[in-house]
Amino acid sequence: MLDIKVNRLNRIDDPDKNLRAFVDIEVNDSLLVKGLRVINGTGGLFVKMPRQRGKDDKWYETVRTLTPAVKDKISETVLAAYATSVAEPQQA
Repeated sequence: MLDIKVNRLNRIDDPDKNLRAFVDIEVNDSLLVKGLRVINGTGGLFVKMPRQRGKDDKWYETVRTLTPAVKDKISETVLAAYATSVAEPQQA
């Protein structure tokens, strides 16, 4: 059983930018994955995995899901946490 929890969610409230939040998740209370991003794309909100710029100036994912089911579970969990955070006022 895969247990995914949002550890930290840092919302970005700038309507001119597509980036909506940075998110860290915990997997099975054993693994912390930092740097997921919530993006507002043409088809709506979606989750991008962490990435790092290589020496060739291209961006590469540093964490990759191996099955669509895991990717869907992560996306559902992160987007639900983001929706909850939007419904609540952001703390300074």
